[in-house]
Amino acid sequence: MRVAVVGAGLAGLAAADALAAAGIDVIVLEARDRVGGRVWSRELGNGAIVELGAEFILPGNDTIHRYVERFGLGLWEKGMRYGDREPRGGLGVTADALHAGVATICDALPAVEAGVSAATLLERLPLDPGAREAIQARLEVSSAATAERVAASALAGLAAHAADICPGVAGGNDRIALALAGGLGAVVHLSSPVERVTWGEGPVLVRAGGAEAAVDRVVLALPASVVGRVVFDPPLPEPLRSAYAAVEYGNAAKLFVPLARQASPSAVLSVPERYWCWTATGADGVQPVVNAFAGSAPALARLRVADGPETWLDSLARLRPDLALRPGEAVLSTWDDDPWISAAYSCAGPEPYAWAPAGPFHACGEHTHDSGRALMDGALASGLRAAREVLSGATM
Repeated sequence: MRVAVVGAGLAGLAAADALAAAGIDVIVLEARDRVGGRVWSRELGNGAIVELGAEFILPGNDTIHRYVERFGLGLWEKGMRYGDREPRGGLGVTADALHAGVATICDALPAVEAGVSAATLLERLPLDPGAREAIQARLEVSSAATAERVAASALAGLAAHAADICPGVAGGNDRIALALAGGLGAVVHLSSPVERVTWGEGPVLVRAGGAEAAVDRVVLALPASVVGRVVFDPPLPEPLRSAYAAVEYGNAAKLFVPLARQASPSAVLSVPERYWCWTATGADGVQPVVNAFAGSAPALARLRVADGPETWLDSLARLRPDLALRPGEAVLSTWDDDPWISAAYSCAGPEPYAWAPAGPFHACGEHTHDSGRALMDGALASGLRAAREVLSGATM
């Protein structure tokens, strides 16, 4: 059996790695000139390692831990607590009122009917106005989407990781992708965007980068936002077409500003401008950089991210006067201007059963995972699931 894997992000690489380990002939086709997809790391001029894409490993993310152990990579504890972000600006809220608001939401969630948005639930509940505003800001930043677009169930995450120190991979999260790709070797083809997939009777023909490969199965590990760029002849089976059409993506950007002097680990949320920033530890103590993450399209518009980092830098200087910023060395990272995603990560999508194999196709990616949506762990787990489907001969 020969299998084409479309996409060399974490999901595609995990699928290809598992298939190759089982003796399957695999070819991996990646549009970018690098592996990792939305996971890529960079070393700044002052030695700090920053994540231009996915950042945190949350408690319970067991799949990614297994890869870290397998490749002997280790973890960096960041020092700050992932969910414990000091809210600043807006109406204002005390710590007690904020904690009480979160508790009220958690108590209400089990009885919330399906289809209710986070915005609707927040309006329903008797919350302190400042707490409601801060909680909504926290949700929208992490979801990379406004509360109207996010299910009420997403609010459960506000309390789930409040006290947790969530690490990253030592030396950069993309070391997992590089390790997986290194093991696969020459079967990974970069700068090879898939243009056309012809399927029906006989082998599936996958055209990419001017060449054509005949395969038996196809693992679709590309984001739903760009699957429409591939011509499927005939079209994808209806179940998969509907599943891809149901995926919604958020919008996000990250800003990294080197510091003239180190700062202790911290986490601060800008309530009105919908971004948070943090300082963290690394290999040799505190990393001399402040990291900032803005979520939702309105937030990016307010910060004028499309025009560059200047507006955001001004805001960050007001929010964190305690930090010795070096704005001339700032690095801005966005997903929206990446042609191979054009968004951040999924904020809504169909139930997992919608991604059942159809014809010769198996879909994976963070958007196909329920509890792991938007996470590196979800991407990896979905790739392993797709590989199991191929190996079991599952089809519809």
